[in-house]
Amino acid sequence: MEIILKQDVDKLGYKDDLVQVKPGYARNYLIPQGLAQVATPSIKKMHAETLRQRAHKESKVKEEAQQLAIKLAAQTIKIGAKVGENGKIFGSVNTIQLADALAAEGFEVDRKRITIKNEPIKQVGLYQAEVVLHKEISQTINFEVMGE
Repeated sequence: MEIILKQDVDKLGYKDDLVQVKPGYARNYLIPQGLAQVATPSIKKMHAETLRQRAHKESKVKEEAQQLAIKLAAQTIKIGAKVGENGKIFGSVNTIQLADALAAEGFEVDRKRITIKNEPIKQVGLYQAEVVLHKEISQTINFEVMGE
């Protein structure tokens, strides 16, 4: 069954993508949750027109994402955490803390678009995370976990 996504759906596609899914998945989950609509011929025509109009705006957004990626690559974000003996952290560092640290540096990134490599982080040190800034642009950032 062909559907058009109304929102980003993990491991399926991004908003306004035309995707092929099994009929049960579409009828029982995607459509009732408001995540998608059935791609009839008339809706496909309206969708094509909408995409044409949105193409110019999309290029600007993509360009801004590229600029942000360049700025993020040059930064090393510092995250403070309570540390016990041997440099061990009480708890662990997660994407919420990383998103807050990025916001403090002036980079507004949704925590859902951050993936920390080598999770869980329970030691002081240097680590990396992947940030998806646009559906075609992602950037690996470096961050340092320090003791407070």
